[in-house]
Amino acid sequence: MATWKLPKGKTWQQKLREQHANHGKVVPIPTGMRKRYGEGTMLIPGPLDVDALMRRPRKGKLITVSQIRAALAAQAQADHACPLTTGMFIRLAAEAAAEAQRAGKQRVTPYWRTIRDDGSVHEKLPGGGRALATRLRQEGFSIQAGRGKKPPRIKDFEQYLVKL
Repeated sequence: MATWKLPKGKTWQQKLREQHANHGKVVPIPTGMRKRYGEGTMLIPGPLDVDALMRRPRKGKLITVSQIRAALAAQAQADHACPLTTGMFIRLAAEAAAEAQRAGKQRVTPYWRTIRDDGSVHEKLPGGGRALATRLRQEGFSIQAGRGKKPPRIKDFEQYLVKL
């Protein structure tokens, strides 16, 4: 798993709350993405907006990356949400939550409930695929072991998805 390095003296929580001029902007879909997404608009989300959606699933529920992107786009009245920044901010929110847990905080963003669209665990999140699968198993989910390089997958995950 690739590790991210923070600037010296900065925490994941600070990084999560950092404001950037492009966060929340709706822009025309970039030329390089039009083959996949077509014409229209794309939201560049903010990290706190991604974090807020990741907090939605309670115990026994899950959320997919596509659900997060669709909800962000709908909130901004855009056709799509940027897959790159959304993915980066999912990871950022997860790192901030893991940091808060290490500091003793009990209520954190339940990043282990954010899964890939195929029902597999998001192995790049803190702890990696096995740790996330263990956590989900503790919450009562049935987990299918990953094969080869494929990460573990939640069995019948569709029935556990939150309604946004």
